[in-house]
Formats: sequence, structure tokens, C-alpha cells
Amino acid sequence: MPKADLISRFLAALIDGLVAGVLSLVPFVGFLAGGVYTLTKDRIMYELTKNPDYRNRSLGKKLLRLKVVRLDGGPVDMAVSAKRNLPLAVGKIIGIVPVLGWIFGPVLGLLMTVLELLFVLLDPLGRRLGDRWAGTQVVPETAVVPEQVYPSAQLPEGE
Repeated sequence: MPKADLISRFLAALIDGLVAGVLSLVPFVGFLAGGVYTLTKDRIMYELTKNPDYRNRSLGKKLLRLKVVRLDGGPVDMAVSAKRNLPLAVGKIIGIVPVLGWIFGPVLGLLMTVLELLFVLLDPLGRRLGDRWAGTQVVPETAVVPEQVYPSAQLPEGE
């Protein structure tokens, strides 16, 4: 499948990071909201709006005309999004823990972000660690991706 260009991916990640950062500013539940957005960003906008333009996309990916696809052609549901984004969300999730989480969460988050960036740069398809775990890839929205056919009785929930 065609690889999404690095500049678009970087800008999409920056937009999604800003969204998570703004959510993190909300008193009491901010870290949790930022972590949930980061963890589910490839599906949450579709679930909230039911707008098909957000299927398999975070806000950043939508604006930069990218999408996440599963290599087996299946749907990108909440579980796939969470698996794919866990490496990026782990710092925010740990940041929920008072005092020690506030120190170690950002440090771990930065380390995981650098590791994920290295994977994107070194992998021929631009797949980061989360993509490898979830069996996904980020592609341009115009990419023709073979879709897995689901009989209507077996259509995954929400699809």
C-alpha cells in the first residue's frame, strides 16, 4: 500500500497532540480525557459524530487527508485504535497517578514518542510500533485499499 508522506503524518500528529493537550487542561479529568483521545483517536471522532468522513481517522488525519487501514482489510474499530495508539497514550495514562505519574508519565510519553518516530522513519511502509501491533498502516485518503467483505450477518458492530 502507498506510504503516507512524513510531513503530513507529522502535522497530523501535531494536531492530535494539540487536541490531547487542550483536553488535558480540563480540571480533574483532563489527563484522562487527553489519554482517552490519544488512545482512541482513530475511531472516537466517528463514534461521536457518525460522520463517515471520520471513519478510520483522527482529527489530524482528517485535516491532512490521511487514513488508517488494517492490512487484513478489516475495520478499524475502538479495539484496533486502542492497540495502535497504546504506545502514544501510555505516558498520559500513567500521568493520571498523582505525583509519581506526573513525573514519570511525561518522561515515558516522550521516550515512546521518540521510539515511534524512529519506527516511522526506518520502516519502509512508515509503520510505527503501534501499527505493527495492530496490523495497520497510515495511507493517503485517496489510496485504494482492498476491503475485506463481511456478510451482512457478520458485519462488525458500528460498521
